[in-house]
Parts: sequence; C-alpha cells; structure tokens
Amino acid sequence: MTLRLRAVAAATVLLASTVLHAQPAKWAEQAKRVTIMRDEWGVAHVYGKSDADAVFGMIYAQAEDDFNRVETNYINALGRLAEVEGEREVWRDLRMKLFIDTLELKKLYVSSPAWLQALMVGWSDGLNYYLSTHPQVKPRLITTFAPWMALAFSEGSIGGDIESVNLRGLEQFYGPRSATPAPSRNDDATPAPFGEEPGGSNGFAVAPQNTVNGRALLMINPHTSFYFRPEIHMVSEEGLNAYGAVTWGQFFIYQGFNSRLGWMHTSGGGDVIDEYLETVTPKGKQWTYKYGTGTRAVTSKVIRLPYKTATGMAEKVITAYFTHHGPVIRMDGAQWVAVKMMNNPLDAIQQSYGRTKATNYETFKQVMALRTNSSNNTVYADADGVIAYFHGNFIPKRNAGIDFTKPVDGSNPRTEWQGLHALDEMITLKNPATGWLVNTNNWPFTASGASSPTASEWPVYMSAQREDNARGVHAVRVLQNRKDFTVEGLIGAAYDSYLPAMEQLIPPVIAAYDALPSDDPLRAKLAVQVRTLRAWDYRFGVASVAMTLANAYGEQVTMSSASAAREAGVPVLDYIATKAQPAAVLTALAAASQRLDRDFGSWQTPWGDVNRFQRLNGDINGTFDDSKPSLPVAFASANWGSLAAYGQTGQRTTKKYYGNRGNSFVAAVEFGPRIRAKSVLAGGVNADPNSPYFFNQGERYATGQFKDVNFYREDVEKHAVRTYQPGQ
Repeated sequence: MTLRLRAVAAATVLLASTVLHAQPAKWAEQAKRVTIMRDEWGVAHVYGKSDADAVFGMIYAQAEDDFNRVETNYINALGRLAEVEGEREVWRDLRMKLFIDTLELKKLYVSSPAWLQALMVGWSDGLNYYLSTHPQVKPRLITTFAPWMALAFSEGSIGGDIESVNLRGLEQFYGPRSATPAPSRNDDATPAPFGEEPGGSNGFAVAPQNTVNGRALLMINPHTSFYFRPEIHMVSEEGLNAYGAVTWGQFFIYQGFNSRLGWMHTSGGGDVIDEYLETVTPKGKQWTYKYGTGTRAVTSKVIRLPYKTATGMAEKVITAYFTHHGPVIRMDGAQWVAVKMMNNPLDAIQQSYGRTKATNYETFKQVMALRTNSSNNTVYADADGVIAYFHGNFIPKRNAGIDFTKPVDGSNPRTEWQGLHALDEMITLKNPATGWLVNTNNWPFTASGASSPTASEWPVYMSAQREDNARGVHAVRVLQNRKDFTVEGLIGAAYDSYLPAMEQLIPPVIAAYDALPSDDPLRAKLAVQVRTLRAWDYRFGVASVAMTLANAYGEQVTMSSASAAREAGVPVLDYIATKAQPAAVLTALAAASQRLDRDFGSWQTPWGDVNRFQRLNGDINGTFDDSKPSLPVAFASANWGSLAAYGQTGQRTTKKYYGNRGNSFVAAVEFGPRIRAKSVLAGGVNADPNSPYFFNQGERYATGQFKDVNFYREDVEKHAVRTYQPGQ
C-alpha cells in the first residue's frame, strides 16, 4: 500500500470513529452559534456565525420539517432503497452502485478542501444532533450520518443523469430475479406521449430596459413533485445569504437567489450521455472487448445488494462489468452496451454550493466554469442588470460525422470524448437585445426571440432538445414586446391561462365534425361538445366546461395517436394537427365525453369541480380521496402549454384529478439595491398533518396568490412566530 493510500485509509478510519463517538456536547455547542426563526409561513430563516454553522442549522430545520424525505433521498442516493422497500428496488440500487462507490466517496471527502469538509461536517452533525434530540424519530435505515455521505447527492435532481439508465435493461443483463415482486416505481414502462406528466420547468429573466423600475427580474418556476423541495433561507457572517428551494437533505439552495443575484435551473441542456456498443469475447473466466486494432480486458466488481423480505434480510450478489467507457448496462443484440456520463461529485458539490455565494456575473461564471451541472440549463439575473442563459454546463467534445444520439461503436477510437467544451464554447446568452430570456426545457433557439442562437451554427449534440414545446411557444408570447414588467406583472405572465397546444388539438376535431355527412349519427351525438369547443378561447378557468372537455379529449387523442406519431417520427401534437384521421379525432372526443359522463354525471362539468388540490398526509407517495376536502385549481397540464403546470403522475384511483406534480416552489424576484421577492409553495413546508405549516399555503398555491418573501433580518424578525436554537 502506498503512503497516500495508507493516509486515506487511516483518515477514513479516524473519520468513522469520530462520527460514531462524536459527543452531543459538541453539537450542542455548535447549536449555540445558530438561530432559527420561523416566519408565519413556517419558512426557516437560519442564521449561523460561519457557513458551517448555517449548514448545521438549515439541515436541522429540514429534518424538523420532514426527516423521512431527507433520509429517503440518501437511502436512494447510496443505493440502499431495497433494504427498506424490498426486492423490487434491487435494480434501482444496482444502478446507483454502478456509479456511486462509498469507498471512493470517503476518499474524496478526505481529499476535499478544508472549507468544504467543514460544510460536510456541519451537515452530518446537524442531522445527528437532530436525531439525538428527537429520540422519538426512528430512521428507516440511516441512524448515523457521516460527512462523506453528502457527496452521494451533489446536485439537486434525485439520481441526476444516472436515472437515464434503463432498469429493465439492467435486470435483463444482470438478472433474473429470484422471485417476481411488484414492479418497481418508474420502472421504465411504455412511455406516455409526452413522457412523465407534466415534466419540465420554466425560467424567465427580464432585463432592466423591459421593466417599470429599471431592474432585472427573475422567475423561478421548477416543475417537480409537489413536496420535492421546500423553501428555506440560510445566512452566515461569512457572506452567505441565500433563499430558495432546497432538495430535501442537501445543504445548498438549489434554485433561488441571494442579495445580489438569482438562478433558475431547467432540466435539459446538451447531450451529456453516450452509449457504446462493446464487442466482447470470453477469455477463460474473464471477458475482453475489441478496441482499435487490439483488445482490452473487461473489468468487474462484485456488488452486494441487500433487500428486505417478509422474514428478514436477503442479498443478491452481482458481478458488474465495466469497460473504459463505463459500466455495462444492457445488451444490444450480441453486443454489450456501456454508458459514459459525468461522475464528478466533488466538483459538483462545490459548484452547487458556490452558486449561492456568487456576487456578480463574473463570479457566477467562475462557478459555472466547473462544468458539473450536467443535467440542467441555467437562467440568471442580477442586481447589476445582467441577465444570462447557459444551455447546459457539461458538454463533451465529439468528432463530427458520428451520430451520438444512438449507441456508437465502442471499438472505434474516433467515438471517444475529446475532453469537455469550455464554458465559452457552449450556447450562452448575455444581455440579449430583446431584453428577455426563457427556457422551458426546450431547445435554446427561441430563448430570446430575435436574439436567440441560430441552430445551424452549433453541433447537434449541443442541444439534446431539437424542438420547441408548447410552454416554450407560450412563454415567448407573454415575454416579447413588453416594456412594463414588474414583479406582479412577471407573475401574471407566468400564470397566463392560454393553452397553445389547443391550437393543434381542437381545429382538427372541429374540421372533422364539419365534414361529417348530414345523416351521420355523430352529428347529433357530438353537436353540443363541438359547439362548446368552437366557442372556447383556449384558456383555463375553474368555471370552464370547455377546459374539462378539452383536457379529457386531449388525453384521449394523444394516447390513441402516440404509436402512430412515433412511427411517423413526429411529435404527437404535430401528428394530430396534420396527419390524424378524422374518424380518430371524433372517436377520441366521443370517448372523452363518455368518460366524463361516467365519472361526473355529465361531461358539462366545470373544470374546478374536476381538477383539485388535496394533501391528506405527509407520505412521499401521497394518496387521494374524493370524499375528503380539496381545493379547485384552474391550472392545466404543461403538455397543453400551461406555464403554471399542474398534473398527476402515477395511476389515477379517483374520479377527480388531484395534482401531485407541476408548479411547486415558485418565486419572482426583483434585483436592485434591495431584493424584492414573492413566492408560493405547494401546500406547506412541514410534512406533519398536525403542523400549522402542513397546508397553510394551499389556498394561495391553488389560486396563484404569492406571499411576500421575508429576506432581510428586520423583516424576518418582524414576522417571526418562533425564534430558537437547534435542540430547543
């Protein structure tokens, strides 16, 4: 063993000993350097002497609000979900462990800079102090948090790029299972027409020349599961002052703002993941794979996958295979497929935290130059009046002439990545002449109207999205040609009720109806429905019957057209608008009407009676009940172009539609000598139904009524309903 490895091993042992035997007195002493103020909304404003103290307090506050989600996120990130949820999650755990190696994370922790170690220690100490002061809380698995664990979850999307690996492909390659348990969640079933409903997020930035007050504005509008991120505020005497959405269990604000600038991430960006077809040959008990004019040895690693059973714990032992491109994840004919993606947790967590302390565009750009935010775009605005857009952040250089959208020949050296593109080589925009920027998980070529990048000037792989989406079309319409934006005006734009997708969905069915012979039975059967849709202005509203009918018809016709659209190689909305048969769209409208009649007594039911907001418990996978109280919601699916996205994932077991995904934490911020911000959160910050903060933002969320953000200490103190230190 080399001296360096001995040092790492010794440090790891010392670290483990320190964590296991850390004295609560040490944590209590640190708690004295932290003050938590809960405002009238339950939002935790955490003040610490140092950054590490602020981290200690903010993670303690998160644990107070929902320890289950904090712990579950790390159970998942560490590849240990099957230990608490059973064999159905074994392949999800394998997927994580192909990329996340706890021994490597411990080494990274030891080699990380002192300031980052201090933050990670503050993080683990805050969680351990919470558990020590709340003995009634029983963790499902993780009873002691170690600092290195923070590196397992270094950016704000659960799983990040890793979740692109197909679970069924893994199971087919490394399986079979010893039993047939219930299907795993999100187990790569046949995709819906639009993917997961309603996917995506919105980021808007408006330059001073387009605002009433001459100050830049930012709209922060992630679309996630409703309780995926709470809002929180963390401040230190070392220059930290960040407010926004934090993914449960992390110690950095993921989407938010500080006193000088703000940032919004939207999933997407460039093509950051490649699959390599490996031609393998057995050699004794080993494997080799072809590369260039020779061969290389396939490496392997034994991965243990414990899982819970009805009678105790069992274990699946997998021999995982790797080429120099990455882990082998499935078969393609006779070839193995290895996947290559970013895996740099140390730089990623430094970038994630560094954003929160940037003070202007240049310092923010320096943080972005770490290039480890692989799964996101970034919309930016600041107090100097700068607005900017970064399309992706981690983009490998590839050889031209090779189609990297499909698995490439792993034996051909020309398919190798040629390093990473520098930040200035990526698609970026700064202070566009139009005075606005937008991204809705769409391509960047409509990001700023006439100031947008030109698609032909960029390699295909620079944008994984090669088309616009309905929200993108909508966003451009509400942002362009306006010079009168305020915080309230930006919120109004983000909640505009028009649904552009209906421009493609409704005319074909009206045209098909008008073309029916006069004696066709559908003329009488669908007369009122078509009259209702013909008179509709394509806007959602709680009183709108047309919205109810159009939504049901849209769901029906997109599902029935999805297969044909995929075969034709066109987006499903384009297919319906240009290629769908008249009989198909009329049949879809009839079926939708019948479904609404069955579920609600009549298809002529106002949208607000159908589309509801309900929170019954704090479970991660919440349940819904038509007999329990709920609130009407006007917003509609992002698939129809609703910027205020609202929809339901998973199997619907009720007649009414209960949203569980879409607008979650939403904030509008004005940057200037002082921050002015408004926000709203789905439901509330606390997962306990008995907490006053469980659903206290429910009515505001359902109606799009924002609250004032308490950002400055004098405002926080004025609105504080409880001031305390961790442990009190």
